[in-house]
This record gives sequence, C-alpha cells and structure tokens, in this order.
Amino acid sequence: MALHHKLCHTLGGLFNLPHAETHTVILPHALAYNAPATPDAVARLATALGVPDPVRGLHELARRLDTPMSLREIGMPESGIDQAAELAMKNPYWNPRPIEQDAIRDLIARAWRGEAPQTAIG
Repeated sequence: MALHHKLCHTLGGLFNLPHAETHTVILPHALAYNAPATPDAVARLATALGVPDPVRGLHELARRLDTPMSLREIGMPESGIDQAAELAMKNPYWNPRPIEQDAIRDLIARAWRGEAPQTAIG
C-alpha cells in the first residue's frame, strides 16, 4: 500500500475528494518520491510503459487522457496542504523510502498545483 495509498486515504478522508481522481493525481508524485529507493521496480515500469521515465510517462498519460491533473481541480483547498502533510505522517504505512514531512508537503503542494512530479530519474 505504501505512500500512494496513505496519501490518497488521507486526502480523500480530509477533503471528501473523489477516489479514482485522487489516485490518478497522486500516483506519479508518489512514484517520483519512491523511485530512488525502488530502481528495479522503476526499470520494470519503464519497460512496461515503453518510456524512459515512468514518472513522467504516467503524468503525461494522465494529461493525454484528459484526467484531472491537480488536487485543486478535484476540490482540495490550498489551505489543506499543511494539514494533509501532518496527517500523512501519523501512523504511516510501510514505504520503501523513509517518509519526511517537508518532502511530503512539497509533494502534496505540487500535486495541488498540477505540476509535474519531481523526479531524479534521467
């Protein structure tokens, strides 16, 4: 379940966001966060998607499919970013990369704005 699921449960519960759309917005961001700790999984995803960077590939796929690209679009208030980051730190699920509150806050803020996920993948 890891970070992606934890964030989606947190965001959906706090702000009554639509389930599928929340997962769609968060998935590339959560993958970007965990990518440095999961290089084998990232390589398999790249092969499966036929792209060099599956983080960008997932983000661009969502754009091409005309799905919501931001938490703002699906009803999350900007004022909830800090609250969501704080709550996500409580009772964290297992995750391949340690959960850091500042990084999670940045992830949520990027997702709220609809920005491309930050990735270290070339």
